[in-house]
Amino acid sequence: MSVLTLRLAGPLQSWGASARFARRTTETAPTKSGVIGLLAAALGRDRSADLSDLAALGFAVRIDQPGTRLRDFQTAHHADTGKAMPVSDRFYLADAVFVTAVAGNDDLIRSLHTAVRAPVYLPYLGRRSCPPQGPIDLGVQDGDNPSEVLAAETWQASSWYQEQRRKDALVTLTVLADTTPGSPLGDAVRDQPVSFDPRHRRYALRSVHSTTVDVPNPGFRPSARARRTPVPVPRHAPEALLSPMDGP
Repeated sequence: MSVLTLRLAGPLQSWGASARFARRTTETAPTKSGVIGLLAAALGRDRSADLSDLAALGFAVRIDQPGTRLRDFQTAHHADTGKAMPVSDRFYLADAVFVTAVAGNDDLIRSLHTAVRAPVYLPYLGRRSCPPQGPIDLGVQDGDNPSEVLAAETWQASSWYQEQRRKDALVTLTVLADTTPGSPLGDAVRDQPVSFDPRHRRYALRSVHSTTVDVPNPGFRPSARARRTPVPVPRHAPEALLSPMDGP
């Protein structure tokens, strides 16, 4: 078993799990269906292709930089008739950074690693209008537990965001992972992909539990007061100033 890790960062991201019609919301972190869709596109699979092997991958995501929720109010018209289309609200995450991990058999993970390094269809972060910032590949590691791999992964937040936390030697990050046997019960989320066929998209429920991990801060700089070498305080001994009394 192997684990593939990806850094998902960009000016905008949008990961909808319950978006419908004119209101397109976003979750606070990448959804499993969104990441599986990215991987399927990198492999060059058609939208109607079988997803069972990818859907069976273990999945976890770590929130390295939560970003800011942004609302975009959109209007549009039909190109042929000029008739107005329904007004819509689109929500995005601005300046967010996530690390995702997928676990599966070695051959499948190696093929996915090759695909994200040279994708057939370019990856995007939830929507086609959200390209990633730079390469997304962080490599492949041995193991079968995505959460454990994420706990050991270096902090991937932007340098300016790390600078804001420079006084913290460790940073506490949230990890959202598939519920596994023996793990606490989680929240039910409908983002387990079944089919991406545009004629009948289907998603099943999956259970997600939330944990936290502490990772080292590569930009840690102790304060000047903490760096200062303490000066030892001498023992208070007033009797040392007294002259010894002469005997009779």
